[in-house]
Amino acid sequence: MRRLGSLLTVAVAGGLLVLYMSAPPLVLLDTGGYEETTVTVRSTNGTELGTVDVRIADTQTKRVIGLSRTDRLAANSGMLFVHETGGSKSYVMRNMSFAIDIIFIDGDGTITEVTTAQPPPDDEPPYTGIGQYVLEVPAGWAAERGVEPGDRVEIPDSVRAP
Repeated sequence: MRRLGSLLTVAVAGGLLVLYMSAPPLVLLDTGGYEETTVTVRSTNGTELGTVDVRIADTQTKRVIGLSRTDRLAANSGMLFVHETGGSKSYVMRNMSFAIDIIFIDGDGTITEVTTAQPPPDDEPPYTGIGQYVLEVPAGWAAERGVEPGDRVEIPDSVRAP
């Protein structure tokens, strides 16, 4: 009987391990909540092109989850991804069901790349650009406002990477 109890314990523990290992990783992550702020996008001549109310993804966990737990974005809402350093960044549409614009921004706020990303099949390659920040907004937001590389995004000092 004791041996049966030990086997059950191992089987239960093994089952939990299998459940843990087979569960989607995003289900197991705790985001700790998102801070929010507003960013302003300006043309190269300083004209305001739009504002976006954003959730801030400033940790590795929050950046991995991104918008995957979001059903849709309101017209002037989005997510701002904050990286410690600039450079080449790659983004995927993990568990996404709607299209977005991905705006790559360098450390001084200058937009380096604007692309529209569609929800992909599983084998879709990542969207890559150069920057320290990445702004994700509803698809078409950038085109409707004429946002293009060289324009600037005003990011509050409280959000900027150290």
